[in-house]
Amino acid sequence: MAEQTLVKEICPSSTQKWVKRGALLVDVREVEEVEELAYDVPNIINIPLSEFEDRYTEVPIDQEVVVVCKGGYRSLRAAGFLINHGYNPEKVVNMENGIIRWVKRGFPTTGDTSSVEEAGIGDSCCSTPSPQSATTDLKSKSFKLASSGSCCS
Repeated sequence: MAEQTLVKEICPSSTQKWVKRGALLVDVREVEEVEELAYDVPNIINIPLSEFEDRYTEVPIDQEVVVVCKGGYRSLRAAGFLINHGYNPEKVVNMENGIIRWVKRGFPTTGDTSSVEEAGIGDSCCSTPSPQSATTDLKSKSFKLASSGSCCS
């Protein structure tokens, strides 16, 4: 059986804790999306998912990293990619539900939040079980979905 690694997912509240510890946010949204609405945190880089394979080495391998996007799906793919390429699964996590949930929680942003304020992700954070998380098959570089606990576990 191939070795599998779970991509840990955290909620925006936990992301705030990671940011305070000095974690790097890696935003994988496209440049136009970031220009419209951005996370307002001190330590962030934008590497669009469309460029990620060519630019992932810009992410320091020895630093805690939270990968983010609009809804949490592109960032989940990017986090799995990093782990498949030698990054520590204890230091690379995905922020579940992306900037949509970030805005709903009232965390700092710059730009126009109207594009995500009406998005259909629930209001609760850290109170309901996460429906899924990704499992990464390190040999075949494939991704599977698996059940997990809450977004903050």
